Amino acid sequence: MDKLSRHIAGALKKRLPKDVEMMARVHLVDAFAAMLSGSRLIPGQRAIAYVKPLGGTKEACVVGTRIVTTANNAALANGMFAHADESDGAHPPTISHPDASLVPAALAICERERLSGTALLRAIVLGYDVGSRVVLALDPIPLLNSGHFTAAFSQLFCSVAAASALLRLDPRRVRHALSYASQQAAGTYTMFRDTEHVEKAFGMGGMPAHNGVTAALMVAAGCTGVDDVFSGDRDFFSTFAPGKIDREALVRGLGTDYEIMRAAIKRWPAGGPIQAPLDMTYDLLKEHRFCAADVEAITVAVSKDLVNVINNRAMTDISLQHLVALMMVDGGLDVVSAHDHRRVRDPKIVRLKGRIAAVGSESILDARSGIMEVRLRDGRVLRAECRAAKGSYKNPLTPGEVEEKALSLIGPVLGKARAKKLVAALWAVDKLDDVRALRALAMASGARRGAAV
Repeated sequence: MDKLSRHIAGALKKRLPKDVEMMARVHLVDAFAAMLSGSRLIPGQRAIAYVKPLGGTKEACVVGTRIVTTANNAALANGMFAHADESDGAHPPTISHPDASLVPAALAICERERLSGTALLRAIVLGYDVGSRVVLALDPIPLLNSGHFTAAFSQLFCSVAAASALLRLDPRRVRHALSYASQQAAGTYTMFRDTEHVEKAFGMGGMPAHNGVTAALMVAAGCTGVDDVFSGDRDFFSTFAPGKIDREALVRGLGTDYEIMRAAIKRWPAGGPIQAPLDMTYDLLKEHRFCAADVEAITVAVSKDLVNVINNRAMTDISLQHLVALMMVDGGLDVVSAHDHRRVRDPKIVRLKGRIAAVGSESILDARSGIMEVRLRDGRVLRAECRAAKGSYKNPLTPGEVEEKALSLIGPVLGKARAKKLVAALWAVDKLDDVRALRALAMASGARRGAAV
């Protein structure tokens, strides 16, 4: 605990390796794209309806709107925006989406405290390192199987670590902030039943961001707490770990092994375990030139631990059958089609979904891997295997591909010209002395710099 708290307290003073800092930029650009795109989806609109009347001290902006509110409220809204869709980045080893909470939380505190872009990047890397290690210490699969959801836990500690460092808490107060975060640890698997993605956007975006910021701000305001929530009588781990506890994972490799380097940027606006099946579907369609009407049956094998997350789910963008059928019918997939609930009743998609089986495989251990077999009516059997979906850390998107994705998501919200300016500013964020400078580009048209502040 001493090593962990000292690392968090001193993280902003340490230079990052160049490749690690670049990865932080990549995730910042991708997260902003997810936030702005999500502000126009149903979960984003619900978040705006909740936050707008709350008012409060004008500390941080709600991107894509003209709202400037408290850091807590901004983190909540921007977090829900970021996971309003399934286009935000992920951390497959912990089955979590750190960017959706971590970036909104760090951005809110940087705005509140008028901190630099360099501080923002270092806080993002720190958040990945701390939040991921908490869930790795718990062991993600037993935690998931117990009914808790790993993402909400990981992203809470991502957020509180980043916020604590940005608020310059000393090591002892960092311990208290971690303890305050543990009191708010929540997130149950039931969020996957929400067909409109609103509760899921809250549980995997807004809630962890809000709670992490709240914990750090309360301690910064003088609230005291427990010095070591991770050990002792009925501690955090004994409360939540249904299996073996690995407390050493909290600090193993800390400062040398950066968890953001194992993160993924999604190619498709879909749940993480569906990235490989969609890659394979896209490649087979391009190579063999068949159409949906030609298909007799499809079998898709994914990790046995994750098959139930994506198997025939009611929520369109986490249903393997719906998205594979949609891609085969349309020849592609984008954020609009993935969220078009009318397509659930499309006769072509309904017929094809009934021919698609998702199975769990003992041999597939990676969340971004899969095997597909397509049997066609003419007797041909097409097979594909993907061991690292495009966008995974083993097969990353290039910065150019990340920018192309970001512009496609931001452009419809801000317009092409302003989208390009915002993305350029995010790539060069380390040149900013005050992160509030991003407001003029990230807020809704008409929100002048002076008015925003």
